[in-house]
Amino acid sequence: MSLLLDEILQQPTVLSGIKEKNCDMFAKIANEYRAAGLDSVYFVARGTSDHACIYAQYLFAICGGIPCTLGTPSAVSKYGASIKFSNSAVIGVSQSGKAEDVLTVIRQANEQGKLTVAITNDPSSPLAKEAKYHLYCHAGEEKSIAATKTFTSQMYILAHLCAEITGNEQVIELMDKIPDELGKMLSYMPEKISSLAERYRFLDSAFVLGRGMTYPIALEGALKVLETNRIRMKGNAISDFYHGPLAQVEENALVIVLAAKGPVFDDSMAMIERLHQIGAEVLVITDDDSLAGSEQFAVKVPSLGSDFAAPFFMAPVMQLFACSLADVKGLDPNNSKVLKKVTITK
Repeated sequence: MSLLLDEILQQPTVLSGIKEKNCDMFAKIANEYRAAGLDSVYFVARGTSDHACIYAQYLFAICGGIPCTLGTPSAVSKYGASIKFSNSAVIGVSQSGKAEDVLTVIRQANEQGKLTVAITNDPSSPLAKEAKYHLYCHAGEEKSIAATKTFTSQMYILAHLCAEITGNEQVIELMDKIPDELGKMLSYMPEKISSLAERYRFLDSAFVLGRGMTYPIALEGALKVLETNRIRMKGNAISDFYHGPLAQVEENALVIVLAAKGPVFDDSMAMIERLHQIGAEVLVITDDDSLAGSEQFAVKVPSLGSDFAAPFFMAPVMQLFACSLADVKGLDPNNSKVLKKVTITK
């Protein structure tokens, strides 16, 4: 078993321990958020961690009407800007906890007396020590270049924090179901994806599309494939894809569509129909039985009755696709001559 595959398969175990290990901290952060009269969140992150924040951005808005900003850390670290955080909690997300530009923003927020939170996989990291509160991924060491278990653990932490702040018990109940269902899916999905990847041995480019809760997974899924297989991949929002990028899709081009049941499902269906009209090859990842049964190329993931849960199944499927495709191409997905496991931006 490859290192990357092993880490993908660890995700159910990682997620199952997060709630208990962070529950006291969730409550403390939520209590201070409410007591301080805060009404917004300022996220600061890079890469995969930024994608986890986009997931949270949707969740906070939908569950509590809480506006969330995706911060621009270089405005502080490079341009010396002084950000007016106003009534925002400031949350820095970094797998290593060593991102210097994220750390700079958290430090500035601390100087203004703001509520600061770090989400990392290393409690001894500079970011974990700088923030007032630390939420721990408890993912164990992640050695592969491609972040997998730390990504889903970041989303899981952010979902629980959102539920605690907004008092949304339904989100907590939903999150409680995910580890077991993900474990069941990962018992059979690697073999399914491995056989599918064989078809794309000579793939050199593709698009990944999603909307709403699946949009950050389109971004993250494209990132996993490009960094492990060294091919051109682009993640887009379905809503934005009509505004120009669709022109790049030619006959037989591969487009992966993440179609989760929920408020934006009709948009996914409309895009799939448009792509078929163009003659593109469409690979659908969906939790809808009817859609999965009607498409020539489809991967069915579990449905828990809410598209809040869909990312926790679709992200590992994209991870498995990246891993299997690298195996088919004869590439090592665990290492890179160009990329480093810990990227420290300033």
